[in-house]
Amino acid sequence: MSDRYLSHAHVRGRRTAGSRVMRPMLSIAAAVAALMAFAAAPSIAGASTPYVSLGDSYTSGPFILPPAPGAPLECLQSARNYPHLAASALGLSLKDVSCSGATTENITTTAQYSSQPPQIDALSSTTQVVSVGIGGNDKGLFLNTLITCGAEDLVFPFGTPCKSTYGHKLAEEIAEDGPVIGAMLHQVHTVSPSAKVFVVGYPDILPQSGNCWPTVPLTTGDTAYLNGVEKELNSMLSSEAAANGDTYVDTYTPSIGHDACKSLSVRYVEPVLPESDAFSVHPNERGMEADASEVEAAMRAKGIS
Repeated sequence: MSDRYLSHAHVRGRRTAGSRVMRPMLSIAAAVAALMAFAAAPSIAGASTPYVSLGDSYTSGPFILPPAPGAPLECLQSARNYPHLAASALGLSLKDVSCSGATTENITTTAQYSSQPPQIDALSSTTQVVSVGIGGNDKGLFLNTLITCGAEDLVFPFGTPCKSTYGHKLAEEIAEDGPVIGAMLHQVHTVSPSAKVFVVGYPDILPQSGNCWPTVPLTTGDTAYLNGVEKELNSMLSSEAAANGDTYVDTYTPSIGHDACKSLSVRYVEPVLPESDAFSVHPNERGMEADASEVEAAMRAKGIS
């Protein structure tokens, strides 16, 4: 992590409210007045409601400034990712353990780093709200494939070299990963039986037609192919959410037209060479704000407000 990142984060991170100083009451009248003022003040709905966020880099928000205080540095977690924004909007008590590079296994059984045990350890029987954004890293399903295909298409910028390499393999791996996602959601419910669970999909990364080679080095054919793969991944996540009685949050449809090929002022996902505080081919702050809006709306629809 660069000095620029840390110093910039320090500047942008100072968004805390001013502290309150309670002075000794000088009379009974003053005490009564203070109590009446406190009683009249509006409460923050759900301020004590425990919310746990699980997920990978599309949840953690790598390089979006400022970094989340107290989060493991290697997880590259942002204080402006969608869990933080949604929790702030709804007044929830957030515990965000999302971590860049995480797989479903890192949620359920395997420590990703020494500082990051299985994410499910953050849950308890008192957890009331859970969001999960995972699946893109399983078996290198989508995110690693996108990088590999970009490298291929950069060298051979015609035809469908990526599709020719992978064919139906990715669709088959997504189908195989479905039961793994389902088992993870079942485990979440076992640990936190009263929690409302929200499965968050992946936003639109690539344009719906054409391409923007070499900004995103994919041919038109491979852009269409990988769009289809991402839709299959999101469809699987939606199906597993429904099968476990959970809410699927569609971030793909609302983000169409804001893909990595669009201008800096429009896009939600950065291209291969980012032009804002975000990791390559990952959501920028605008994208996280859009995701947070969808997550917040889904939570409100389920009575969380």
